[in-house]
Amino acid sequence: MRVNEHIRYEPDEPCPLPLALGVAIQYIVLALPPTVLVVILTVRASGQDEGYLTWAIFAAFIVNAVVTTIQAVRLWRLGCGLTVVTGPTIQFVAVTAAAVSDGGPALLATLLVVSSFVQFAVAAWLPVLRRIITPVVAGTVLMVIAATIIPVVFDRLVDVPEGKPPESGPVVAAVTLGVAAALALRASGMWRVWSALVSIGVGCVVAAFFGIYDYQRVIDAPWIGIPDLQFPGFDLTFGREFWTLLPTFSILTLVLALKGISDNVIIQNASQRRQRAIDFRQVQGAVGANSIGMLLAGIAGTPPTMAFSSFGSSLIGLTGVAARRVGFAVAAVFVFLALLPKFTALLLTVPDPVMGAYLLLLLGLFFVGGLQTATQEGLDQRKVLVIGLSFGVAIGMQHLNVIELVLGPSWGSLIGNPVVAGLIVAILLTAFIELSGRRGKRLELALDDSALPAIDVFLVDVAAGMRWNEPSAMRLRSAGEEAVASLMPLSGNAGEGRTPWLHVSVRPGTGAVELELVASVIGRENLQDRLAYLEEQPAVADPGELSFRLLRHYASGVQHRQYYGIDVVTIRVEGSP
Repeated sequence: MRVNEHIRYEPDEPCPLPLALGVAIQYIVLALPPTVLVVILTVRASGQDEGYLTWAIFAAFIVNAVVTTIQAVRLWRLGCGLTVVTGPTIQFVAVTAAAVSDGGPALLATLLVVSSFVQFAVAAWLPVLRRIITPVVAGTVLMVIAATIIPVVFDRLVDVPEGKPPESGPVVAAVTLGVAAALALRASGMWRVWSALVSIGVGCVVAAFFGIYDYQRVIDAPWIGIPDLQFPGFDLTFGREFWTLLPTFSILTLVLALKGISDNVIIQNASQRRQRAIDFRQVQGAVGANSIGMLLAGIAGTPPTMAFSSFGSSLIGLTGVAARRVGFAVAAVFVFLALLPKFTALLLTVPDPVMGAYLLLLLGLFFVGGLQTATQEGLDQRKVLVIGLSFGVAIGMQHLNVIELVLGPSWGSLIGNPVVAGLIVAILLTAFIELSGRRGKRLELALDDSALPAIDVFLVDVAAGMRWNEPSAMRLRSAGEEAVASLMPLSGNAGEGRTPWLHVSVRPGTGAVELELVASVIGRENLQDRLAYLEEQPAVADPGELSFRLLRHYASGVQHRQYYGIDVVTIRVEGSP
């Protein structure tokens, strides 16, 4: 089992408060630029006034604080018990502008609140969705989102006040982007942490030289206070505009939930001193907490949140501090900054070319993050086709909506949306691969003492159907027996008197069988972690470890995913010549 000696404090280990506050400030430094810039871009694209923009920044800081706290606390099935710093997501910019243009902030608030339940559903149904909503699907849609928003951001590079030199915008953007890229490529240590603010600061200085930096807002703003409350309310008429935009909002929310899954996997891996299997109960909790963030964002009228996983993993690697106490400190600092209008005014003076240049860099990283998500489990010919065709259709729809020519403007504008079209193609292709593959046998039974003989008969039939020889069949039967024995409920954990159930399915392959066990068990240790632990221990005669050692011997691979109420164990057994 790989050990990361650089981790000084794991999530549940208390670190000193001064250290937690120091690391929290570094998180804030990284999270501030995207938080402010995404809110500015969203509000200005929606055509709202400066008063609403000030309120949206204040609300975003408070929502960030609330969601970061929930993630650290882990309330019931909400939160993951890790330091997960959140901030507004850029993927809703275009549809947010469309919603406000069609029905005002009240329509936007209604759409966000209703769409937040999509994330609740994904968190609850994650075990069911695991084969269709794959990393390939999620990663492809993330790439499409980045590619479709880049033109909107690019327009900001030439947006300068009237009467100012038109070339000032591109020059300021180029300097900002150049400094940001140079620091990202060459900076290390604390310079890397401060690179975002340094590049934005340099861009503002150059903007001031051209006369496109307005600092009067900072002078006029008070030091302490709360902006005028501008809750948008809700549009409960549920008219045509609502039903036209709801599918797009729901699909983008689904993509946001999928990205939340990948983000939590990254942060879990970065936070552990001893590498362990991913706990998908924490993943479900993280998605649930982010759904609370979207709900609150809708009520407040600010963009929905997402996890800044790249910032989190980078800072954990830099500081070695993964204690969730840092999450509480981050939330406290966000609230403190929200109460400083002069600080908010300073952030709002960032010129559009500077903002556009930095967001252009973020979108490039967003695109690469989608590519990494899509390829995290390797590439084969089928995955390449799913990614290529889905991305091609999406970008083509951005240029020409051919669906609208066939189905008319109503359905065409919905299905022909680039993100929607790309997601539909990716899901259809993935579903076709799943349904057209070689189907194996299935078995459903109660997980009790009668399960072992029933499993043995089932696997004998599977081995006979594959024409496996006696040693291969015995290996398959033994692996299945030990896996089922490892899943047997612990004494007193049967679940309110109900006998847990077990679903068994097999997927025959070339020279191997993939055996999947889905069980409603409670309180069992993760098999992957237990097998990894045994690899480090001498082969002692411990009766409690015998079943695990036999499973490790017979199976060529074991994966154990634990969800709330459901465990999924996938075992690969190879046949012998």
